[in-house]
Amino acid sequence: MEDAAAPAPGLPVAAGRDRDKDDRRRWAARCGFAVLGIMGTLLVYGVLQEKIMRIPYGAEKEFFRYSLFLVFCNRITTSMVSAMVLLASKKSLDPVAPLHKYGVVSISNILTTTCQYEALKYVSFPVQTLAKCAKMIPVMIWGTIIMRKKYGGKDYFFAVIVTLGCSLFILYPASMDVSPFNKGRESTIWGVSLMLGYLGFDGFTSTFQDKLFKGYDMEIHNQIFYTTVCSCLLSLTGLILQNHLIPAVDFMFRHPDCFSDVVILSSVATASQFFISYTIRTFGALTFATIMTTRQLVSILLSCVWFVHPLSWMQWVGAAIVFGALYTKSFLRSKPPKPAVASPPRGSSPNPSSNS
Repeated sequence: MEDAAAPAPGLPVAAGRDRDKDDRRRWAARCGFAVLGIMGTLLVYGVLQEKIMRIPYGAEKEFFRYSLFLVFCNRITTSMVSAMVLLASKKSLDPVAPLHKYGVVSISNILTTTCQYEALKYVSFPVQTLAKCAKMIPVMIWGTIIMRKKYGGKDYFFAVIVTLGCSLFILYPASMDVSPFNKGRESTIWGVSLMLGYLGFDGFTSTFQDKLFKGYDMEIHNQIFYTTVCSCLLSLTGLILQNHLIPAVDFMFRHPDCFSDVVILSSVATASQFFISYTIRTFGALTFATIMTTRQLVSILLSCVWFVHPLSWMQWVGAAIVFGALYTKSFLRSKPPKPAVASPPRGSSPNPSSNS
């Protein structure tokens, strides 16, 4: 009887190992779900974004020129989905913050997205995608102005390095782009101006959203709903004032393939918001930043192959500088902090990069 009972003490150890394996499998499955979701939706979004704005439709080779209409379609889709989420979860639809604050985020967001779409008329998608990596500097500027944040020397160093790489990528394009759809549409000055507008407005949008979350007890879908509803009203007003609403709808009727592209674009834009929120909530901002960096790299390579954008050797150098700096920054953030051995001397300030 004693021999038969002997293995019993080992059972909890084996059970613990099985639980660890199950936990690792579940973690890997959740991580794979997040990576595939973000990469899939945003890669499709990027390809369709470039196709709609840069590839002509129909036998007449007609370009779609109504970027504000794309903003309207994206926002109305997102607002409907966020409203359904709030109703399904039985959460209140009442605004938490004053409506004019949602409106500020909405206006800035509309200007951000409009500059993004308009820039694709003048620069290629790889140039635009890499230029987005330079948003670190406007985010730091707005963070200092709005949130009174302080940043460390490493933050400024990486921001300058990334901006340098982006500048090389933009200023030294390949001698010729073999894509047949780009002739007469490339304009570095206009493209760079619109990208600067995008970076400035996008930095303000994310910083002001952060301020709203910290200043009010606000659920994420509540902010998404009211911001996108305001965006719908503002973009619709802009379309009517510019007399672009009817021509945009007419373009859709005349080119059903463009209508399909816009529907898919709006759907994946909304889906990407779910995957982004899920990833940040489950794995944290560092994992999300690493996935987004990888997504940008894959997007550039996919666009170069799909839309025949050759890269000069200086652009490859610029891309290597940008992604090398971003991955290095992510690696340094992933290192565990050193244990505190003593209290800081009098008059010293805490680590500025950790201020919220």
